[in-house]
Amino acid sequence: MEEPRVLSIILGGGKGTRLYPLTKERSKPAVSFGGKYRIVDIPLSNCINSGYKKIYLLTQFNSASLHMHITNSYNFDRFSGGFVEILAAEQTLEHSGWYEGTADAVRKNFIHFKTQNPTHYIILSGDQLYKMNLKAFMDAHIASGADVTIATTAVNRRDASGFGIMKIDSNNRVKEFMEKPNKDLNIDSWKIPEEARGSLPKEKEYLASMGIYIFNAETMEEVLNNEYTDFGKEILPMAIGKKKINSYIFDDYWEDIGTIRSFYDANIELTDPKPRFNLYDGECPIYTHMRNLPASKINKAEIDSCLTSEGCIITNCKLNRSVIGVRSIINDGCNLDGVIMMGADFYDMKTKAGVPAIGIGKNCKIAKTIIDKNARIGENCKINVSGKKYEDGDYGTFYVSDGIIVIRKGAIIQDGTVI
Repeated sequence: MEEPRVLSIILGGGKGTRLYPLTKERSKPAVSFGGKYRIVDIPLSNCINSGYKKIYLLTQFNSASLHMHITNSYNFDRFSGGFVEILAAEQTLEHSGWYEGTADAVRKNFIHFKTQNPTHYIILSGDQLYKMNLKAFMDAHIASGADVTIATTAVNRRDASGFGIMKIDSNNRVKEFMEKPNKDLNIDSWKIPEEARGSLPKEKEYLASMGIYIFNAETMEEVLNNEYTDFGKEILPMAIGKKKINSYIFDDYWEDIGTIRSFYDANIELTDPKPRFNLYDGECPIYTHMRNLPASKINKAEIDSCLTSEGCIITNCKLNRSVIGVRSIINDGCNLDGVIMMGADFYDMKTKAGVPAIGIGKNCKIAKTIIDKNARIGENCKINVSGKKYEDGDYGTFYVSDGIIVIRKGAIIQDGTVI
Protein backbone atom coordinates (compact mmCIF):
# COMPACT_ATOMS: atom_id res chain seq x y z
CA MET A 1 0.00 0.00 0.00
CA GLU A 2 1.27 3.47 -0.91
CA GLU A 3 2.52 5.54 2.02
CA PRO A 4 0.07 8.38 2.78
CA ARG A 5 1.18 11.91 1.93
CA VAL A 6 0.35 13.74 5.12
CA LEU A 7 0.07 17.49 5.55
CA SER A 8 -0.07 18.80 9.13
CA ILE A 9 -2.02 22.00 9.78
CA ILE A 10 -1.65 23.71 13.15
CA LEU A 11 -4.37 26.24 13.97
CA GLY A 12 -2.84 29.24 15.71
CA GLY A 13 -6.11 30.39 17.24
CA GLY A 14 -7.77 33.78 17.37
CA LYS A 15 -6.93 36.81 19.49
CA GLY A 16 -6.21 34.63 22.54
CA THR A 17 -8.30 36.85 24.82
CA ARG A 18 -8.47 34.18 27.54
CA LEU A 19 -4.66 34.27 27.79
CA TYR A 20 -4.47 38.07 27.91
CA PRO A 21 -2.14 39.88 28.73
CA LEU A 22 0.32 37.16 27.66
CA THR A 23 -1.19 37.51 24.18
CA LYS A 24 -1.11 41.33 24.10
CA GLU A 25 2.01 41.43 21.92
CA ARG A 26 2.24 37.83 20.66
CA SER A 27 -0.02 35.14 19.26
CA LYS A 28 -1.17 32.32 21.54
CA PRO A 29 1.22 29.69 20.06
CA ALA A 30 4.17 32.05 20.71
CA VAL A 31 3.57 32.28 24.48
CA SER A 32 6.50 30.91 26.53
CA PHE A 33 6.02 27.55 28.24
CA GLY A 34 8.07 25.39 30.58
CA GLY A 35 10.91 27.88 30.95
CA LYS A 36 12.54 27.52 27.52
CA TYR A 37 9.79 26.52 25.07
CA ARG A 38 6.86 28.13 23.28
CA ILE A 39 3.39 26.56 23.27
CA VAL A 40 3.66 25.92 19.53
CA ASP A 41 6.67 23.65 20.15
CA ILE A 42 4.27 21.00 21.52
CA PRO A 43 2.22 20.26 18.36
CA LEU A 44 5.27 20.83 16.14
CA SER A 45 7.26 18.27 18.13
CA ASN A 46 4.38 15.78 17.96
CA CYS A 47 4.45 16.12 14.16
CA ILE A 48 8.22 15.79 13.85
CA ASN A 49 8.46 12.85 16.27
CA SER A 50 5.75 11.09 14.24
CA GLY A 51 7.64 11.58 10.98
CA TYR A 52 5.31 14.26 9.59
CA LYS A 53 7.53 17.14 8.58
CA LYS A 54 5.34 19.07 6.14
CA ILE A 55 3.70 21.52 8.47
CA TYR A 56 1.68 24.69 7.98
CA LEU A 57 0.89 27.01 10.87
CA LEU A 58 -2.19 29.22 10.37
CA THR A 59 -2.29 32.46 12.32
CA GLN A 60 -3.45 36.04 11.95
CA PHE A 61 -2.87 37.95 15.21
CA ASN A 62 0.48 39.29 16.45
CA SER A 63 2.45 36.79 14.38
CA ALA A 64 5.84 38.59 14.28
CA SER A 65 7.19 36.92 17.46
CA LEU A 66 5.92 33.54 16.30
CA HIS A 67 7.44 33.99 12.86
CA MET A 68 10.84 34.79 14.38
CA HIS A 69 10.67 31.73 16.65
CA ILE A 70 9.76 29.40 13.78
CA THR A 71 12.50 30.83 11.54
CA ASN A 72 15.14 30.42 14.29
CA SER A 73 14.03 26.96 15.41
CA TYR A 74 12.76 24.78 12.58
CA ASN A 75 15.15 24.39 9.67
CA PHE A 76 15.05 20.97 7.98
CA ASP A 77 17.83 19.90 5.66
CA ARG A 78 17.10 20.25 1.95
CA PHE A 79 17.01 16.47 1.42
CA SER A 80 14.20 15.79 3.92
CA GLY A 81 11.52 17.73 2.04
CA GLY A 82 10.29 19.01 5.39
CA PHE A 83 9.21 22.54 6.27
CA VAL A 84 7.34 24.59 8.83
CA GLU A 85 5.62 27.51 7.14
CA ILE A 86 3.43 30.22 8.65
CA LEU A 87 0.35 31.19 6.67
CA ALA A 88 -0.99 34.43 8.07
CA ALA A 89 -4.34 35.74 6.89
CA GLU A 90 -3.87 37.46 3.55
CA GLN A 91 -5.92 39.31 0.99
CA THR A 92 -6.33 37.71 -2.43
CA LEU A 93 -8.58 38.26 -5.43
CA GLU A 94 -10.88 35.55 -4.05
CA HIS A 95 -11.17 36.76 -0.44
CA SER A 96 -10.27 39.89 1.46
CA GLY A 97 -11.17 39.18 5.09
CA TRP A 98 -9.62 37.65 8.20
CA TYR A 99 -9.97 33.98 9.02
CA GLU A 100 -13.53 33.69 10.33
CA GLY A 101 -12.99 30.38 12.10
CA THR A 102 -11.03 27.12 12.03
CA ALA A 103 -12.67 25.75 8.88
CA ASP A 104 -12.52 29.12 7.13
CA ALA A 105 -8.77 29.34 7.82
CA VAL A 106 -8.17 25.96 6.16
CA ARG A 107 -10.48 26.75 3.23
CA LYS A 108 -8.69 30.00 2.45
CA ASN A 109 -5.34 28.20 2.23
CA PHE A 110 -6.27 25.32 -0.08
CA ILE A 111 -4.30 27.08 -2.82
CA HIS A 112 -1.12 26.50 -0.76
CA PHE A 113 -2.00 23.01 0.48
CA LYS A 114 -2.80 21.55 -2.94
CA THR A 115 0.75 22.17 -4.19
CA GLN A 116 1.84 19.37 -1.79
CA ASN A 117 -0.69 16.92 -3.30
CA PRO A 118 -1.63 15.44 0.13
CA THR A 119 -3.72 12.31 0.59
CA HIS A 120 -4.51 13.24 4.22
CA TYR A 121 -4.67 16.30 6.43
CA ILE A 122 -4.00 16.29 10.17
CA ILE A 123 -5.59 19.31 11.88
CA LEU A 124 -3.98 20.22 15.23
CA SER A 125 -4.59 22.91 17.83
CA GLY A 126 -1.82 25.37 18.72
CA ASP A 127 -2.63 25.64 22.44
CA GLN A 128 -2.81 22.13 23.88
CA LEU A 129 -0.38 20.15 26.01
CA TYR A 130 -0.01 16.47 25.13
CA LYS A 131 2.23 13.92 23.46
CA MET A 132 0.59 11.84 20.76
CA ASN A 133 1.98 9.37 18.26
CA LEU A 134 0.30 10.86 15.21
CA LYS A 135 1.53 7.93 13.09
CA ALA A 136 -0.54 5.55 15.26
CA PHE A 137 -3.47 7.95 14.92
CA MET A 138 -3.08 7.92 11.12
CA ASP A 139 -2.71 4.12 11.00
CA ALA A 140 -5.96 3.73 12.96
CA HIS A 141 -7.72 6.16 10.62
CA ILE A 142 -6.62 4.30 7.50
CA ALA A 143 -7.39 0.87 8.96
CA SER A 144 -10.92 1.97 9.89
CA GLY A 145 -11.74 3.14 6.38
CA ALA A 146 -13.11 6.39 7.82
CA ASP A 147 -13.40 9.65 5.89
CA VAL A 148 -12.71 11.65 9.06
CA THR A 149 -11.31 10.62 12.45
CA ILE A 150 -11.73 12.82 15.52
CA ALA A 151 -9.28 12.46 18.41
CA THR A 152 -11.27 12.24 21.64
CA THR A 153 -10.52 12.11 25.33
CA ALA A 154 -12.68 10.63 28.08
CA VAL A 155 -14.16 13.12 30.58
CA ASN A 156 -16.50 13.01 33.56
CA ARG A 157 -20.00 14.54 33.49
CA ARG A 158 -18.89 17.80 35.12
CA ASP A 159 -16.17 18.45 32.55
CA ALA A 160 -18.37 17.33 29.65
CA SER A 161 -20.19 20.68 29.72
CA GLY A 162 -17.03 22.43 28.55
CA PHE A 163 -16.50 20.35 25.40
CA GLY A 164 -18.08 19.08 22.24
CA ILE A 165 -19.33 15.59 23.16
CA MET A 166 -19.45 12.56 20.83
CA LYS A 167 -21.89 9.66 20.85
CA ILE A 168 -20.21 6.59 19.35
CA ASP A 169 -21.18 2.99 18.69
CA SER A 170 -19.21 -0.12 19.67
CA ASN A 171 -17.06 0.26 16.52
CA ASN A 172 -16.02 3.83 17.39
CA ARG A 173 -18.27 5.26 14.68
CA VAL A 174 -19.49 8.76 15.62
CA LYS A 175 -23.30 8.84 15.52
CA GLU A 176 -24.04 12.27 17.04
CA PHE A 177 -22.29 15.42 18.23
CA MET A 178 -23.36 17.89 20.94
CA GLU A 179 -21.60 21.20 21.66
CA LYS A 180 -21.10 21.87 25.42
CA PRO A 181 -24.17 20.16 26.91
CA ASN A 182 -25.86 22.07 29.73
CA LYS A 183 -24.94 20.79 33.21
CA ASP A 184 -28.60 19.93 33.92
CA LEU A 185 -29.15 17.99 30.69
CA ASN A 186 -29.48 14.22 30.99
CA ILE A 187 -26.92 12.74 28.57
CA ASP A 188 -26.78 9.20 29.95
CA SER A 189 -27.44 7.82 26.46
CA TRP A 190 -24.15 9.41 25.34
CA LYS A 191 -21.97 7.29 27.62
CA ILE A 192 -19.06 5.42 26.03
CA PRO A 193 -20.11 1.86 25.04
CA GLU A 194 -18.47 -0.84 27.13
CA GLU A 195 -16.91 -2.41 24.02
CA ALA A 196 -15.02 0.82 23.31
CA ARG A 197 -13.96 1.68 26.86
CA GLY A 198 -10.81 -0.42 27.16
CA SER A 199 -8.92 0.65 30.32
CA LEU A 200 -10.49 4.11 30.68
CA PRO A 201 -11.16 5.28 34.26
CA LYS A 202 -14.68 4.39 35.43
CA GLU A 203 -15.64 7.96 36.31
CA LYS A 204 -14.85 9.18 32.77
CA GLU A 205 -17.95 8.13 30.87
CA TYR A 206 -18.17 10.61 27.99
CA LEU A 207 -16.02 11.39 24.95
CA ALA A 208 -14.91 14.96 24.33
CA SER A 209 -13.45 16.22 21.08
CA MET A 210 -9.81 17.30 21.41
CA GLY A 211 -10.03 19.54 18.34
CA ILE A 212 -7.59 17.21 16.54
CA TYR A 213 -8.77 15.66 13.28
CA ILE A 214 -7.63 13.57 10.33
CA PHE A 215 -9.37 14.14 7.00
CA ASN A 216 -8.97 12.29 3.75
CA ALA A 217 -7.96 15.03 1.30
CA GLU A 218 -10.99 14.66 -0.99
CA THR A 219 -13.30 14.62 2.03
CA MET A 220 -11.77 17.83 3.36
CA GLU A 221 -12.40 19.65 0.10
CA GLU A 222 -15.94 18.33 -0.09
CA VAL A 223 -17.04 19.26 3.43
CA LEU A 224 -15.50 22.73 3.12
CA ASN A 225 -17.32 23.50 -0.15
CA ASN A 226 -19.70 25.87 1.64
CA GLU A 227 -19.75 29.00 3.81
CA TYR A 228 -19.49 27.31 7.22
CA THR A 229 -16.60 28.66 9.29
CA ASP A 230 -15.94 26.27 12.22
CA PHE A 231 -15.05 22.57 12.32
CA GLY A 232 -16.42 21.73 15.75
CA LYS A 233 -19.65 23.71 15.68
CA GLU A 234 -20.65 23.37 12.02
CA ILE A 235 -18.58 21.24 9.63
CA LEU A 236 -18.37 18.00 11.63
CA PRO A 237 -21.96 17.97 12.98
CA MET A 238 -23.15 18.55 9.40
CA ALA A 239 -20.97 15.70 8.08
CA ILE A 240 -22.18 13.10 10.62
CA GLY A 241 -24.46 10.69 8.81
CA LYS A 242 -23.15 11.77 5.40
CA LYS A 243 -19.54 10.70 5.91
CA LYS A 244 -17.94 7.87 7.84
CA ILE A 245 -16.60 9.65 10.94
CA ASN A 246 -14.72 7.69 13.60
CA SER A 247 -13.45 8.44 17.09
CA TYR A 248 -9.84 7.78 18.10
CA ILE A 249 -9.74 7.56 21.89
CA PHE A 250 -6.57 9.08 23.36
CA ASP A 251 -6.09 7.88 26.93
CA ASP A 252 -2.91 9.73 27.92
CA TYR A 253 -2.35 13.20 29.40
CA TRP A 254 -4.01 16.04 27.49
CA GLU A 255 -4.63 19.58 28.70
CA ASP A 256 -6.12 22.63 27.02
CA ILE A 257 -3.95 25.58 28.14
CA GLY A 258 -6.09 28.35 26.71
CA THR A 259 -6.72 30.27 29.97
CA ILE A 260 -4.42 31.96 32.49
CA ARG A 261 -5.47 29.46 35.18
CA SER A 262 -4.91 26.35 33.04
CA PHE A 263 -1.65 27.81 31.70
CA TYR A 264 -0.39 28.52 35.22
CA ASP A 265 -1.41 25.10 36.58
CA ALA A 266 0.14 23.22 33.64
CA ASN A 267 3.47 25.04 34.07
CA ILE A 268 3.63 24.59 37.85
CA GLU A 269 2.74 20.90 37.53
CA LEU A 270 5.96 20.43 35.55
CA THR A 271 7.80 20.89 38.87
CA ASP A 272 6.20 17.75 40.39
CA PRO A 273 8.55 14.81 41.01
CA LYS A 274 6.68 12.82 38.36
CA PRO A 275 4.70 15.32 36.24
CA ARG A 276 1.99 13.97 33.95
CA PHE A 277 3.63 15.79 31.03
CA ASN A 278 7.17 14.46 30.80
CA LEU A 279 9.78 16.81 29.36
CA TYR A 280 12.52 14.27 30.08
CA ASP A 281 11.70 11.81 27.31
CA GLY A 282 14.62 10.95 25.06
CA GLU A 283 12.43 9.21 22.49
CA CYS A 284 9.93 12.04 22.03
CA PRO A 285 11.74 15.29 22.82
CA ILE A 286 10.20 18.75 22.66
CA TYR A 287 12.10 20.82 20.11
CA THR A 288 12.68 24.55 20.36
CA HIS A 289 15.11 27.36 19.58
CA MET A 290 18.77 26.44 20.25
CA ARG A 291 20.06 29.59 21.94
CA ASN A 292 23.70 28.70 22.71
CA LEU A 293 23.40 30.18 26.18
CA PRO A 294 25.78 29.43 29.06
CA ALA A 295 24.77 27.10 31.87
CA SER A 296 22.82 28.68 34.71
CA LYS A 297 24.94 30.00 37.56
CA ILE A 298 23.65 29.34 41.08
CA ASN A 299 25.45 31.48 43.65
CA LYS A 300 24.10 29.79 46.77
CA ALA A 301 20.36 29.03 46.76
CA GLU A 302 17.72 26.85 48.35
CA ILE A 303 15.79 25.35 45.45
CA ASP A 304 12.89 22.93 45.89
CA SER A 305 10.92 21.46 42.96
CA CYS A 306 11.87 24.00 40.29
CA LEU A 307 12.80 24.14 36.63
CA THR A 308 15.68 26.48 35.79
CA SER A 309 16.45 27.21 32.17
CA GLU A 310 19.75 28.14 30.54
CA GLY A 311 21.61 31.37 31.10
CA CYS A 312 20.19 32.25 34.53
CA ILE A 313 22.06 33.89 37.41
CA ILE A 314 20.49 33.08 40.77
CA THR A 315 22.08 34.46 43.94
CA ASN A 316 21.30 33.58 47.56
CA CYS A 317 17.58 32.91 47.04
CA LYS A 318 14.80 30.55 48.05
CA LEU A 319 12.83 29.10 45.15
CA ASN A 320 9.89 26.74 45.58
CA ARG A 321 7.70 25.14 42.88
CA SER A 322 8.69 27.70 40.29
CA VAL A 323 9.55 27.69 36.60
CA ILE A 324 12.48 29.97 35.76
CA GLY A 325 12.91 30.99 32.13
CA VAL A 326 16.04 31.70 30.08
CA ARG A 327 18.36 34.56 31.13
CA SER A 328 16.50 35.11 34.42
CA ILE A 329 18.39 37.23 36.94
CA ILE A 330 17.29 36.77 40.57
CA ASN A 331 19.22 38.72 43.20
CA ASP A 332 20.11 38.36 46.91
CA GLY A 333 17.44 37.59 49.48
CA CYS A 334 14.55 36.80 47.11
CA ASN A 335 11.85 34.28 47.96
CA LEU A 336 9.78 32.88 45.08
CA ASP A 337 6.90 30.44 45.62
CA GLY A 338 4.75 29.24 42.73
CA VAL A 339 6.23 31.71 40.27
CA ILE A 340 6.47 31.38 36.49
CA MET A 341 9.29 33.68 35.41
CA MET A 342 9.54 33.78 31.62
CA GLY A 343 13.02 35.31 31.64
CA ALA A 344 14.46 37.73 29.13
CA ASP A 345 15.31 38.09 25.46
CA PHE A 346 18.65 39.72 26.30
CA TYR A 347 20.96 40.54 29.23
CA ASP A 348 20.66 44.03 30.72
CA MET A 349 22.73 44.39 33.86
CA LYS A 350 23.59 48.08 33.44
CA THR A 351 20.88 49.95 35.29
CA LYS A 352 19.76 53.41 34.33
CA ALA A 353 18.92 55.97 37.01
CA GLY A 354 15.55 55.15 38.51
CA VAL A 355 15.01 52.06 36.34
CA PRO A 356 15.59 48.55 37.75
CA ALA A 357 17.58 46.07 35.68
CA ILE A 358 15.77 43.28 33.87
CA GLY A 359 15.06 40.51 36.38
CA ILE A 360 14.25 40.59 40.10
CA GLY A 361 16.05 42.93 42.49
CA LYS A 362 17.20 42.15 46.04
CA ASN A 363 14.91 41.01 48.88
CA CYS A 364 11.72 40.48 46.87
CA LYS A 365 8.95 38.12 47.96
CA ILE A 366 6.74 36.83 45.15
CA ALA A 367 4.07 34.10 45.10
CA LYS A 368 1.50 32.72 42.61
CA THR A 369 2.63 35.10 39.88
CA ILE A 370 3.47 34.94 36.18
CA ILE A 371 6.30 37.34 35.29
CA ASP A 372 6.33 37.95 31.56
CA LYS A 373 9.54 38.48 29.59
CA ASN A 374 11.88 41.43 30.08
CA ALA A 375 10.08 42.63 33.24
CA ARG A 376 12.08 44.86 35.61
CA ILE A 377 11.29 44.31 39.28
CA GLY A 378 13.10 46.56 41.74
CA GLU A 379 14.35 45.79 45.24
CA ASN A 380 12.19 45.02 48.31
CA CYS A 381 9.04 44.35 46.29
CA LYS A 382 6.19 42.15 47.50
CA ILE A 383 3.88 40.55 44.95
CA ASN A 384 0.86 38.45 45.94
CA VAL A 385 2.14 37.88 49.48
CA SER A 386 0.53 40.76 51.41
CA GLY A 387 -2.95 39.21 51.54
CA LYS A 388 -4.43 41.95 49.37
CA LYS A 389 -7.18 40.68 47.08
CA TYR A 390 -7.79 42.01 43.58
CA GLU A 391 -10.77 41.67 41.31
CA ASP A 392 -9.90 40.18 37.93
CA GLY A 393 -8.81 42.93 35.56
CA ASP A 394 -6.15 45.31 34.30
CA TYR A 395 -4.06 47.33 36.77
CA GLY A 396 -1.54 48.90 34.42
CA THR A 397 1.81 47.20 35.03
CA PHE A 398 0.03 44.00 36.07
CA TYR A 399 -3.11 42.03 35.37
CA VAL A 400 -5.13 39.72 37.62
CA SER A 401 -6.94 36.57 36.49
CA ASP A 402 -8.46 34.03 38.88
CA GLY A 403 -6.20 35.13 41.75
CA ILE A 404 -3.05 34.86 39.63
CA ILE A 405 -1.05 38.05 39.12
CA VAL A 406 0.54 38.55 35.72
CA ILE A 407 3.38 41.10 35.51
CA ARG A 408 3.28 42.44 31.97
CA LYS A 409 6.02 42.00 29.40
CA GLY A 410 8.60 44.75 29.84
CA ALA A 411 6.85 46.14 32.94
CA ILE A 412 8.81 48.35 35.36
CA ILE A 413 8.05 47.65 39.03
CA GLN A 414 9.81 50.25 41.18
CA ASP A 415 11.66 49.54 44.47
CA GLY A 416 9.40 48.82 47.44
CA THR A 417 6.25 48.19 45.42
CA VAL A 418 3.58 46.07 47.12
CA ILE A 419 1.05 44.35 44.85
